[in-house]
Amino acid sequence: MEIAIKIIQFLFSLSILVIIHELGHFLAAKAFKTRVEKFYLFFNPWFSLFKFRYGETEYGIGWLPLGGYVKIAGMIDESMDKVQLSKPPQPWEFRSKPSWQRLIIMLGGVTMNIILAVMIYIFMLTTWGEEYLPTSEVKYGIRVDSLAMQVGLRDGDKILSIDNEQIENFNKIPEKIILDDAKTIQVERNGEILNLEIPVGFLNKLIKHKSPDFISFRIPFEVGEFTNKSAAKEAGIELNDKIIALNDKPTLYFSDFFEEIQKHKSEEVTVTVLRKEDTMHIRVNVPEEGKLGIYHKPLENYFTFSKEEYSFFEAIPAGVVKAYNGVGNYLKQLKLLFNPEVKAYESVGGFITIGSIFPAEWLWQSFWTLTAFLSIMLAILNVLPIPALDGGHVMFLFYEIITRRKPSDKFMEYAQITGMVILFALLIFANGNDVVKLFRE
Repeated sequence: MEIAIKIIQFLFSLSILVIIHELGHFLAAKAFKTRVEKFYLFFNPWFSLFKFRYGETEYGIGWLPLGGYVKIAGMIDESMDKVQLSKPPQPWEFRSKPSWQRLIIMLGGVTMNIILAVMIYIFMLTTWGEEYLPTSEVKYGIRVDSLAMQVGLRDGDKILSIDNEQIENFNKIPEKIILDDAKTIQVERNGEILNLEIPVGFLNKLIKHKSPDFISFRIPFEVGEFTNKSAAKEAGIELNDKIIALNDKPTLYFSDFFEEIQKHKSEEVTVTVLRKEDTMHIRVNVPEEGKLGIYHKPLENYFTFSKEEYSFFEAIPAGVVKAYNGVGNYLKQLKLLFNPEVKAYESVGGFITIGSIFPAEWLWQSFWTLTAFLSIMLAILNVLPIPALDGGHVMFLFYEIITRRKPSDKFMEYAQITGMVILFALLIFANGNDVVKLFRE
């Protein structure tokens, strides 16, 4: 069921992105009185799932969810339709329009994707506002895994800055390290300020790292709620008890206790708790799954989260800024592909990777966050100067504008074929990485 929810979210998000992108080309073409012969969601080799004709355009849904397309009359595109190009140019064809109009038509898709991202951010800021955990609020220190220890981080450290730059949002720390190719981390440990150098090759490991707990925060373990048939409740542990030890081993924090209890599955253990002023030792039979059926208190009991509410008009400039920052961050991610030390190309993924980033349950806030990110990603990838992508057409249009010479139809045909070969190779590489990852797991 979880996989089905991920797939449905991915296809719904992809459908929105494709329709909006192709609508950008469609509206720009119509604005300059250029005929659009087809408007398709997904590709339709051999047959369509659904189609109808309205006016001069055929609208439909294909069966191959690799994107979508609009077929603009008189344009060499992925359909490789040469019949129309063998006839004299008509005033309603793409090739008959001035270069500046053709440029606007080609940029219509990426423009609409950026606008979509901005609109989503405006909607999200107006509806949910913006909430995050300030780094300064992580007062119990951090919890680190084995990878973080390679940098020199230790449980209980308080992160002060990355490359001497303070990071306001605690959850942005890994992103800052990766995207800015950070060299140092400044921490406070037992009252002493330390400067930790990030070793060569670490970013590659971090990019491939699957655990979400590279760096997390610590909280005391205070009982906030029990599950049904809780072993802890049956043994006598009560709400608001503060768990401080397991078999006399100190476990002052929730993560410490969770890690230690896994070593005692199907055993009887002694849990030490503080109940008001009293210290109590309670015998508990640990179930075979290694969980006592306890929830810690809500995080709001330990931290003061930063939250900003926005009116609709306040959300407009904030949404533009978020989209602008999103574009900048994604460009930094692309830059990593060409960093020989990072070897980010080894982590490039295809449809399985993209689909897996959606949560296993339907959460609208997460869905729209990911859709906005994918819209920015689609815009940037489409504007890359690769023939067969919008950016390839834009590149040749700039050449035409500068040199006042239009590339021949035969040249554009060969360029389109070359671009499609490159795109298929990248598609095979990315999805091949997905398959390899599946076998490695």
